[in-house]
Amino acid sequence: MSTPSRETVGQRFDPALMQHAREKTWAALHGIRERMRPGISEDEAKAAALDVFRGLGYERLWHPVLIRIGANTTKTYRQRSDPNVRLGENDSYFIDLGLVFDGHEGDVGDTFVVGHAPQRQACAEAARTLFGEVADAWRAQGLSGQALYAFAGERAEAMGWRFNHAIKGHRVSDFPHSIHQGGDLGDLEASPSSGLWILEIQIAHPTEPFGAFYEDLLAR
Repeated sequence: MSTPSRETVGQRFDPALMQHAREKTWAALHGIRERMRPGISEDEAKAAALDVFRGLGYERLWHPVLIRIGANTTKTYRQRSDPNVRLGENDSYFIDLGLVFDGHEGDVGDTFVVGHAPQRQACAEAARTLFGEVADAWRAQGLSGQALYAFAGERAEAMGWRFNHAIKGHRVSDFPHSIHQGGDLGDLEASPSSGLWILEIQIAHPTEPFGAFYEDLLAR
């Protein structure tokens, strides 16, 4: 088990509400996906996202909405997007959401392709596959956070993709999780408990300017 300080929760914490927040945040992500059309910019997509959130009854954001299009899909969370990028006819984008529902944090992300872009589609599917393999390794072997990300990097390389080692996952909880000082999943020396940690996967094509992102709650 992790030391208590890494997995502390608040008095309001409820595992069922964590799952509810997760499900509602996935619904929000797919609501945004329905609004993505060639020609849209990231800022326009974020503006449309707010209507989706309101329709789902969200309480607030716990991290800013991140929508990356085209070459911006290779950038990390803290890197600024090129503001001139718009979604092409044969292109890809990813959505990363952190929303609060019923006082609990949902955090999900996925990558999608428009038009005909086989390599981009393969990259998006690889990110999902890699997430599944890492999550399965955690369930079957009880790997530590550090071991999970070492495994992810090895598998990404074997699959032929560049792995973004700067993305290491993080805690979620009842809002705000930041008071619990969980740190990054990739730095956790113990096996993470179910329902408290977000596994993030970001990969990129070895030579072309596009990548893919997938994240979800580690849960048994």
